[in-house]
Amino acid sequence: MTATLPETAAVDRDGVPHYRLFIDGAWVDTDTVIPVIDPATEEVVVTVAQADTSHVDAAVAAAKRTHESGVWRNTPPAERAAVIDRVIAALSGKMDELAVLSARETGMPVRLAGAIGVGFPLMHLGHYAELTRTYEWERSGPVAGQVLSASFIRKEPVGVCAGIVPWNFPAVIAVWKSIPALAAGNTVVLKTDEKTPIFALELAQLLKEAGLPDGALNVVVGDGPTVGGHLVKHPDVRLVSFTGSTATGRQVMADAAGTVKRVLLELGGKGPNIVLDDADLTAAVDGSIYAFLLHAGQACESGTRLLLPASIHDEFVARLVERLKTLKIGSPLDPATDIGAVMNKAQHERILGYIEKGKAEGATVVAGGGVPTGAGFDKGYWVEPTVFTGVTNDMTIAREEIFGPVLSVLKYESEDEAIKIANDTEYGLAAAVWSRDNQRALEVARQIEAGSVWINDYHNISQYLPFGGFKQSGTGRELGPDALNEFTQDKSITIDLSGDVSRRAYGLVLGTPPAAE
Repeated sequence: MTATLPETAAVDRDGVPHYRLFIDGAWVDTDTVIPVIDPATEEVVVTVAQADTSHVDAAVAAAKRTHESGVWRNTPPAERAAVIDRVIAALSGKMDELAVLSARETGMPVRLAGAIGVGFPLMHLGHYAELTRTYEWERSGPVAGQVLSASFIRKEPVGVCAGIVPWNFPAVIAVWKSIPALAAGNTVVLKTDEKTPIFALELAQLLKEAGLPDGALNVVVGDGPTVGGHLVKHPDVRLVSFTGSTATGRQVMADAAGTVKRVLLELGGKGPNIVLDDADLTAAVDGSIYAFLLHAGQACESGTRLLLPASIHDEFVARLVERLKTLKIGSPLDPATDIGAVMNKAQHERILGYIEKGKAEGATVVAGGGVPTGAGFDKGYWVEPTVFTGVTNDMTIAREEIFGPVLSVLKYESEDEAIKIANDTEYGLAAAVWSRDNQRALEVARQIEAGSVWINDYHNISQYLPFGGFKQSGTGRELGPDALNEFTQDKSITIDLSGDVSRRAYGLVLGTPPAAE
């Protein structure tokens, strides 16, 4: 399977397709080039220009200039929605091409890349277009003060917004960071991870072709500490939306505090996946595998702690281990592949290190535990789906986010104990409950400290529901009917209609004004 690259977004550089930065409506090259590596083969997919702080400054300046000009923020919401509609139409014609590119840069199986790498962005773009049309941009307020008055409450754009996109789901999260901000009339500087820059740069081109003014969206590519850090601290950036680890999120929050920026954070997780004793075991086994193995476990909301009642623990684990044997690990470009490679060498070593830590702390490996062998695994970054039993909630593998295909199974005796274990974590992003009794599952779900709780399902992130975390899994919400709230600010305007000078509030201080001359 191959993919071509549009001439406007990519050029050949030493025989390899090359992407440039997108600043103020133009493609900008740099002297420093970053290779984008296929995690399954270690081959160079494309190269991309590497930004430095001067490119960040140029992008922010373009975004600020465009915002202040009013060319975008004063565009009526219906016309802003129409721009998004045109992007949807163009993106629909590139699904196969972008799915292959997504699989090659992320290691995600191509059929999953088609759904998440292109299908999800399309659905979420449609949601934001409709929301832009129906959002209440201005409403009448109550009578204010002691005099006859009229008031209005307006939703206005914040200004220059910075979106920082991680490498695991670069397409859909690029949409989350840029499109609602643009829909609200803001301008955006998007900083994409240097390992997965393709979709964000393609999106910039599609938005330009759809009629977005120059400078409204800018895309820079670079590392987090230098490029991302400079963007977060930039005094002309008024809002930062970041998805990534909790540790980096803390740093983003600290850096943003210097200029009192608004901060939207979607951070790490250690999702509890609770199976009750009346669950449909066939569905719960498959659901539990999906919960921890989506994109080889490289999802922040993954269900990496499986909580099983003692009464069904052994049977459930046996079924789960047998089901894992039916899954295919292999080339992301093979439509039959279920599990692809992990992102890079550093991620590979990190995951294997956690597996060794689990063994050292006394947990038992009942599936996987290392690197797959055989043809096709001599290159690339591969980790077997690994299941630990005998895990207690104080072990490292139960407390820290591994971000890989590793499942910790914990045994419980009562629902109260399961809820206590589930909530005994600094994270609170997502969770699930499995039961044939919806009311019983709801009672458990209501007690779990997490932003999303799924019953008899997992990873069911919907564009129609708010997504975000409790505790140290983040602040603010993306998606849902109120997604534009994060990218707008309220302004109240009050008009005195009384015509009675003596009753106005300032008369209490100034007294009755002298007679008119």
